[in-house]
Amino acid sequence: MNIHAIKAIYIFELARTWRTLMQSIASPVLSTSLYFIVFGSAIGSRMVEIDGISYGAFIVPGLIMLSLLTESISNASFGIYMPKFTGTMYEILSAPISAMEIVVGFVGAAATKSIILGLIILATARLFVDFTIVHPVWMLGFLVLTSVTFSLFGFIIGVWADGFEKLQVIPMMIVTPLTFLGGSFYSIHMLPPLWQTITLFNPVVYLISGFRWSFYGVADVNVGISLGMILLFMLLCLFLVWLIFKTGYKVKA
Repeated sequence: MNIHAIKAIYIFELARTWRTLMQSIASPVLSTSLYFIVFGSAIGSRMVEIDGISYGAFIVPGLIMLSLLTESISNASFGIYMPKFTGTMYEILSAPISAMEIVVGFVGAAATKSIILGLIILATARLFVDFTIVHPVWMLGFLVLTSVTFSLFGFIIGVWADGFEKLQVIPMMIVTPLTFLGGSFYSIHMLPPLWQTITLFNPVVYLISGFRWSFYGVADVNVGISLGMILLFMLLCLFLVWLIFKTGYKVKA
């Protein structure tokens, strides 16, 4: 494996983050902070506890996951789309580096940005609500796995997209609604039985449930199932990435 090639792509992608701190870090942190202020501090003080957890603390994992999913996809999709848009993709493909090294560089950088953002939001949440982390190692594990998995998903979207508007379609029209309906602001046990069953078809439910379990030890879905769903989606994304380079699908577009 060409470590120097991976490092070059990785550092270049991270450098873009530092050049656009307002957009990459400040904007999502500010947006999430507003959720904490409105739902955590203002409305949360008037809400009953959920599973013995104050409402403000209950929504912390869901809000972190909301930012994590959207930013992971955005970082990776934009990172691989720009070389296609500017024409520098030909330089990357003609360089003596493998497809795996390209993926590791782009996805690794996107996941790193998302992990940093998630930790910043976690620290920011402390300013508004009190919460505990019962399983800190598992919390970091879910954070890393989710960031890597959805960065892979974003990489696929970036290859598929042939315009800037397409980069936003799936995050805005599919991922964000699924996250809001996946238990970010409530427990699915609060829903009628029929809607509980329907909600279980939402894959984001398993991500939020597992992440919340790492904080408070309570979950809507068995944590083993949550972990299995993340790994399954990661394997699916890896297969699709392999298929993209195997067939050359839009990589040279």
